[in-house]
Amino acid sequence: MRARLPVRIRAVALGALVFIATPLLSLLWRVPWSRLVDLLTRDVVTDALLLSLISSVAAALAALALGIPLALQLARMNGFVASVVRAVVVLPMILPPVVGGAALLFAFGRKGLVGSVVSDVTGFVVPYTLTGVIVANTFVALPFVVLTVEGALRALDPRFELAAATLGANETRVTFRVVLPMVRPALIAGGFLAWARALGEFGATITFAGNIQGKTQTLPLAVFVALETDREAALAMSVVLIAVSLLILVSLRDRWWPVR
Repeated sequence: MRARLPVRIRAVALGALVFIATPLLSLLWRVPWSRLVDLLTRDVVTDALLLSLISSVAAALAALALGIPLALQLARMNGFVASVVRAVVVLPMILPPVVGGAALLFAFGRKGLVGSVVSDVTGFVVPYTLTGVIVANTFVALPFVVLTVEGALRALDPRFELAAATLGANETRVTFRVVLPMVRPALIAGGFLAWARALGEFGATITFAGNIQGKTQTLPLAVFVALETDREAALAMSVVLIAVSLLILVSLRDRWWPVR
């Protein structure tokens, strides 16, 4: 059993917990629970909820498709190059979201580095479309997949791969039949984290894709608008986002709070 902490430290810890819990409890206290179903069935809410589900799931799948190969490669790298690659991967997590959205505009906008080529060749413009929402969500969600999976891969005993190769399995078979199945919990965790991050994305989305109801307005953007026009609807939508966050916590409890 560990020694008890000094009273002062325990008091500060309690204060920190109260500081975190008070805003959430205050929000839940103000929710009009008797009218919750009615509020959540309004067109502006259902449009935002449907668009959020579509874009966040698509972004999570895209993050997995891009992040798993990057994690596989990064787990086999060391030294300066690996540090640089990892820093680039982490950058979307720590960038101000608006800066991330601006960067996406300069890359994939109508006159962007890549977007201008896409626009000239296909006539398709990425910003201010559902595709733009998915791109913005993927940009901020991808690091969660890469870092989660890379950590699991680095902890994996390399002797399993060596044994499979010794038995005649080629690189593809080793990767898909040995390595990835052994880190399946990390794949699931990374996917859930990417989905939750995409679902809650605000800054990059509004900067790159705009805030058009029924087209690019996701749930966080709808909450932002409703705070000025319909606070009850804002509270109802906030409950949905809190519930999703709690669902993620419960789903990943064995990863974050292992039983000892």
